[in-house]
Formats: sequence, C-alpha cells, structure tokens
Amino acid sequence: MGGFTITLVDVNSPVKLNNGVEIPCVGYGTFRTEPVATAAAVKAALQAGYRHIDTASLYKNEAGVGQAIKESGLAREDLFVTSKLWTSDWGYENVKQAFQASLDRLGLDYLDLYLIHWPANEKQFGADAAKINVETWRAFEELYQEGKVRAIGLSNFMPHHVKKLLETATIKPMVDQIEIHPGWTHEAEIKELQVMDIVVEAWGPLGGQGATVLTNPVMQEIATAHGKTTAQVSLRWILQQGVVPLPKSVHANRIKQNMEIFDFELTDEEMAKIFALKDLGGQCKDPDEVIFNY
Repeated sequence: MGGFTITLVDVNSPVKLNNGVEIPCVGYGTFRTEPVATAAAVKAALQAGYRHIDTASLYKNEAGVGQAIKESGLAREDLFVTSKLWTSDWGYENVKQAFQASLDRLGLDYLDLYLIHWPANEKQFGADAAKINVETWRAFEELYQEGKVRAIGLSNFMPHHVKKLLETATIKPMVDQIEIHPGWTHEAEIKELQVMDIVVEAWGPLGGQGATVLTNPVMQEIATAHGKTTAQVSLRWILQQGVVPLPKSVHANRIKQNMEIFDFELTDEEMAKIFALKDLGGQCKDPDEVIFNY
C-alpha cells in the first residue's frame, strides 16, 4: 500500500515509488515563479538543501530551473527533477517531441519524473477523452522503457481517471500530483490513490494567491501552540497524510522555513480541526469541468 509513515527526518528523506525509485519527501515548487526570477529562486532552494525540484512546460521557467541546476555545482544524480506535459501536447505523436523540448530547456539528459499535467475530460472531448489519455500514456510508457525518465505519473487525475487509464496501461503510474491544502483536502481521493500504490504529491500546499490558508484563525492557533508558522502547519498536515508537499516561495527565509517541519507533530485532534476547514480559497478546479484552450 502507498503512503509512508512519519519517520522522516528532513526534506530529502526518501519515499519509495512503486518501481523502487526514491523521491525526496518534500519538493520545491516553481508554479507561478516568473521566468526571470526562477534561476535565483531555485538556486536559493538548492543552497537551503532542497534536492527535489518541480517544474512544467506550462510554467515557462524550465530554462531558469536548468540554469540554477548547472550553476549549483551539484551532481545530477543527487537531484530529483520533475516536469510535466501540457495539454497542447496530448496524444502519442506529440509527447516525445514535447519531452525532448523540456529536456533541452532544462539542459538535462534525463528526467527523474514526467507527469501528464491534466487529464482530457469528457466535458470537452466526449468519448475521445479516454483515448487521448490512453495514447498519451502509451508514449509515456515508451519514454520510461527507453530509460529517458526514471518514473512517470499523472497530475490532476482523480481516482476514476486513473482507474480508466489502468484498463489499458502496461505500467502503473508512480505518482499523482493534485491540489491539496486546508480547505481543499481530497481526503478520500488521497486514500484511494495510496491504496493503488501511487504516491500522492500536493501542489499549492499553502493555498496560493488569494487563499486564506495562512491567515485562518484555526491554523494560527495550531501554529502558535507549536511555535511554528501556519505554512509549516499546513505542510506538516500534508506530510502526516503520507503525501509529498511541493511548497513554493521566492523568499530565502520562507524557503528555509518550509523545510523546518520535522521537529514537531500535529495531534489527531489538530489534524481533524484542519480537515474540517472549508472554503479557504485556492484554484480548487474540478478536472472534469476544466475546459482547455491549449
């Protein structure tokens, strides 16, 4: 069964994927990091100690991530780098070209993890949705079999999307990255994915722009009780569910603070209080309702 127990000691404590590859238990996210600021932000994260970096072709900042990696002087094998395929590149024929373009922008020879950024849904594509996902995944399987990526997975796929994909897949996804934060918990979906032996990652773990996760009174009360920030409480809450959080910040002090979540533990009561929070903002998109204009 997926998930992991909280015996982790720092952000680089390894979590084992279903193919045996190990991924650091906390990643540094680059969503909405401006391309011109990305290299400095990622360099600060690497200097602080992060070794797991998450980007995507959509973010338009893969080149900055690659620059930071190159200038860090760190050995490639000591890093875990993720990127994602955007919806404009769905379908078997497009995937390999898009994958190579991401590698070229990053200046890397391989990726540690490659994800389908969003599923094609029936609202937009009708009966063709499942076929698009299947054909896209077939190309992902080939990239994996060719040794160009160490692990493959999904993003924003709900369990019913995953189950449909598994009807034809020859390789099970290793990761599913979904939006998770207080007020938008996906509690049942996390458990279902973990039963499938798929590691869940949390994007937007602090709520993102316009969210009130970090200013919520319940979060502030719990943070005060532990001498921590509300951001640290949110990340700890995610980690204690056996989920890999991907916090993002461009501020060096906050980048460091987001790593300091291993010296305290939330009680069952505190976990329950956070689960009970509602409507704290975030993107909160239903993958079955999103219409993409590529």
